[in-house]
Amino acid sequence: MTAALVERMPDGTWHYRRSLASRVTILTALAVGLVVAGLSAGIYLTLRMQLTSNLDDSLLERAQLAARSSTLQELTQAEIPAAALGAADIRIAILYSTANVHITDRADAGVFTRLTNAELAVATGRSSSSIRTISVDGERYRVVTVPTTVSGQALVLAQSLEPQERLLHRLGIVMLLFGLFGVIVAALAGWGVAINGLRPVRRLTRSVEEVSPTDLAPLPVEGDDEIARLASAFNGLLAALAASQDRQRQLIADAGHELRTPLTSMRTNIDLLTQADLALEPQQRAELLSDVRAQMEELTSLIGDLVELARDEPLAPVVEAVGLHEIVDHAVARVRLRAPSVTFAVDADPWWVVGEANALERAITNLLDNAAKWSPPEGSVHVTLRDGTVTVDDHGPGIAVDDRPHIFDRFYRAAESRSMPGSGLGLSIVRQTAERHGGTVAAEAAPSGGARLVLRVPGSPRPMPKEAPRR
Repeated sequence: MTAALVERMPDGTWHYRRSLASRVTILTALAVGLVVAGLSAGIYLTLRMQLTSNLDDSLLERAQLAARSSTLQELTQAEIPAAALGAADIRIAILYSTANVHITDRADAGVFTRLTNAELAVATGRSSSSIRTISVDGERYRVVTVPTTVSGQALVLAQSLEPQERLLHRLGIVMLLFGLFGVIVAALAGWGVAINGLRPVRRLTRSVEEVSPTDLAPLPVEGDDEIARLASAFNGLLAALAASQDRQRQLIADAGHELRTPLTSMRTNIDLLTQADLALEPQQRAELLSDVRAQMEELTSLIGDLVELARDEPLAPVVEAVGLHEIVDHAVARVRLRAPSVTFAVDADPWWVVGEANALERAITNLLDNAAKWSPPEGSVHVTLRDGTVTVDDHGPGIAVDDRPHIFDRFYRAAESRSMPGSGLGLSIVRQTAERHGGTVAAEAAPSGGARLVLRVPGSPRPMPKEAPRR
């Protein structure tokens, strides 16, 4: 591969720069070329061995017939033409056990100068026959030696392999041309297959390139093959991305709306404090400072809730086995300090879950804060934990049926709660925490007439084995 076809990556690996269509074409041509080359080599070798075997059988049969002929007795006195043995290109000689050679045609003397011990062993009776290939002046001969009826003599026949090699040469050229033709046809077929087979890929690529970050329209899906599955998977990715963008836009818009109110109130109060500091009475000034402090606390709480909701990871950052009943006790203790006028009755059975203790405590605290906010003065809140289900009942006005499906949405506030402090994010955090821990949260009507919020978290009534926290 040349530098134009490969590219060295930053990690030291080499990246192939050809297109997929060209790769399919090249691989198809290579595959067909290898198959054609293998078949051609097999056919060539098989034919060559078969021709050689046929020639050996023919020469051996002729030599044995000639060795038993009475004419052979007169070879030392007369010249017998090679045509007498059935082929014009056969050379004939008599080999004696003394290593002397009688050649019927002096023109063939050079052919029989390469006789070795293999042929002499036949003349001396140590071997029944001999057959091998010799080369003389660049021409190859097939030499057969058989014993004659006269002791101490052997008949040697030599036939040129030039006709056979010429036939094999022509066959090799023909097979080479057919092989090249097959490779060219295979390359064209591979190119056609690549062009037509990759048309859906190119169409999908164009559709993906046309997808705008602001308009995540789904891609068209045709058929049910791998490309269709890829398009469907990409559509799922686009849908998730679009939903994430919508959530981000909604979060930013709602956060801006919610932040505007405390910031405006704080700016108004601070302007009053700076512009009319000398004219304000101490009680008025204290009220303004208290209002500013309350707005700052509300703003701090809102920012904390936004940070919590902005977390999109499916698992908590620190996951370990924790006791949900202990978390409920801690959350109740915290909320009692915030709402000293409300009585909290707790009945919690042991329940162990795998999750993030801080997130679970924040979620349960938000449920208790919501119940305390809606409870009347000197009211009571009942908290129970049974089989992983945390139930919080208050004695407030309850939640309207139309509002129950929406109270866990971000920034959703019922008409009755819009005049009360709060960011509208507390119950959203509860739902997000429940979903991260594989649980659910729901709003119902309490038997006392107030609201009942139910949080379910899967776990076990028995302590789980301690393990290192997963981060």
